[in-house]
Amino acid sequence: MNLHNVITEIEKVDPEVYDRLDGRRDAIKKFSGFATKAAMLAIPFGLGSMFKKAYGQGTNNIVSVLNFALTLEYLEAEFYTRAVATPGLIPAGVPTTTFTLIRDHENAHVAFLRTAIQGAGGQPVAKPNFDFTGGNGSMAGPYATVFTNYDTLLAVSQAFEDTGVRAYKGQAAALMSSNEVLTAALRIHSVEARHAAAIRRIRRERGANVKPWITGNDAGGVPGVAAIYAGEENTMQAGVQITGIDPLVSTEDASEAFDEPLTMQQVLSIVDPFIV
Repeated sequence: MNLHNVITEIEKVDPEVYDRLDGRRDAIKKFSGFATKAAMLAIPFGLGSMFKKAYGQGTNNIVSVLNFALTLEYLEAEFYTRAVATPGLIPAGVPTTTFTLIRDHENAHVAFLRTAIQGAGGQPVAKPNFDFTGGNGSMAGPYATVFTNYDTLLAVSQAFEDTGVRAYKGQAAALMSSNEVLTAALRIHSVEARHAAAIRRIRRERGANVKPWITGNDAGGVPGVAAIYAGEENTMQAGVQITGIDPLVSTEDASEAFDEPLTMQQVLSIVDPFIV
């Protein structure tokens, strides 16, 4: 274990790490010079304690957020896997590449998150059983035709993708203590946003009154999903009222130009009808 290199790498990520550790710069740098066996055995425990104090949280909170994300990715991965495997669901003449690519992306996200959780010393949550009709498994929900009607499939897909985008955004602050994890989560967030835009484009081409982005809290004709778009009508960012800056910027423009986060509890409430 080359502790000097460990400290150097941490300093690259957070140049103020020593200040965070109560100014014990010299003490930390001297760790690499300890020669006794007892001192070397104590170093990992000392570092763990100090890092937890420095960053305000251990790995438990990050693992919790990653397991939350994993549950959502399980949902999406299985949804698209079933959709692509259902004969005749996607109409003839409609390119299936979009759905197979999204399926593969979501399964890649699942594989990454499981590996990341295990690497952090955590236990990945088990994949739940899903009811994609939205009936909690007890009865057919509002999307009973999800795997027999292409338009229903698209509507549910839009609901999942828009939720996923806002869910990742809502957890960014909880991952700020780990630059690598936050960076990976933001990369997934960007791809989820592209999925959402692609599904909205397909729905628009089929005559649905939707845009590639969210307008106000409009659900785009998807029934029973008002909670997904709660707060999207916001036109104030960081204390700045966007509609008052330029007369050319309408309320609609201001709401479309910024996407809002969802809390973990809001997301869990949204996906609950789809989990048995």
